[in-house]
Amino acid sequence: MAKIEIDELTKVFESAESEITAVNKLNLTIDDGEFLVLVGPSGCGKSTTLRSIAGLETVTDGTIKIDDRDITDAKPKNRDIAMVFQNYALYPHMTVRENMSFGLEMTTDISDDVIHDRVRDAAAMLGIEDLLEKKPRSLSGGQQQRVALGRAIVREPKAFLMDEPLSNLDAKLRTEMRTELQDLQQELEISTVYVTHDQTEAMTMGDKIAILNGGELQQVGTPLECYYQPQNQFVASFIGSPSMNFFEVTYSDSDKQSTLDQEKFKYSMSDELAGQLGRVNESLVLGIRPESIDVTDTQAPNALEVEVSVVEPLGERTLVYFDIGGETYIASLDTDVFVSPGDVLNISFPEEKLHIFDRATGNAIWNPDPPSENRVMLRTGTSDSV
Repeated sequence: MAKIEIDELTKVFESAESEITAVNKLNLTIDDGEFLVLVGPSGCGKSTTLRSIAGLETVTDGTIKIDDRDITDAKPKNRDIAMVFQNYALYPHMTVRENMSFGLEMTTDISDDVIHDRVRDAAAMLGIEDLLEKKPRSLSGGQQQRVALGRAIVREPKAFLMDEPLSNLDAKLRTEMRTELQDLQQELEISTVYVTHDQTEAMTMGDKIAILNGGELQQVGTPLECYYQPQNQFVASFIGSPSMNFFEVTYSDSDKQSTLDQEKFKYSMSDELAGQLGRVNESLVLGIRPESIDVTDTQAPNALEVEVSVVEPLGERTLVYFDIGGETYIASLDTDVFVSPGDVLNISFPEEKLHIFDRATGNAIWNPDPPSENRVMLRTGTSDSV
């Protein structure tokens, strides 16, 4: 196990025409045995961060430490890490056994007997003992991925680095391998940094997730913390599927009733929420997750009448698309609500499920209660209990 510390990491790619800052002053700590997922859209800097930890990219500024040892400028072979790549990177002319043992044979003075034992144990752990004498071309994608994992395991490194290792697999196999990877990491208790663009992988696999955008860290926390308490509108939009719905609103206070005013509706707030906001006539963004929208009757407070445009039945849930003010939004409903395109629904946004953001900065002002925790109010990146 190892503790990985990233301090003010910056990576700038330079060319004759321009400079591109791929990672900008990133600070992260991966504790002993922790599974941290780096997640974000393409070009956000997550793979560059991983390659910097591995020593495959030269760091422009900042430091990287493993167990308090500065490895910022160390050669990759001297960092005591093992990396699993997206494309498996197996030698096609070697057997599975040879692929798994090659790194140890080339970079260590470990005896052949010890290498043999490590390969055998790793193969047993991964369920690929019967593949040891086969070559990669005769293996399925999932089997090749297990071989790549086995090659990393036999090194007995201080940390695993994984760069979208499941992206080449079909959906069913990817789900199976997600579970296997989690079980494997928990059994080995090796610190792991895992890169993915898939927020579902991030939510289901990580002890913590670090969300990046434009080379900058947006939030780091447990999956549920990032889901229930996003620090800004980008995190709220990226975490959760389907994405959160957003409405530009203005906070007003008239006739002793505080409201969030949108072009097509007014949302009446409780005194509690209005007191917490205290931002009369300020431009805000109201957020509501599709699964938080209720179907109600016309007498319910804050009910909206909408016409259904598209229905996507998914089995357990049904996605319902509707328009408000020319913009399309999504509700995720139980399958016992029968809906067809053209139907008119009355929907409501429960106040206890609302997210509210500052429109200018994108920072979260109000988030709903997380499970078994106190509601928090976030202002410019800090949180205070209320």
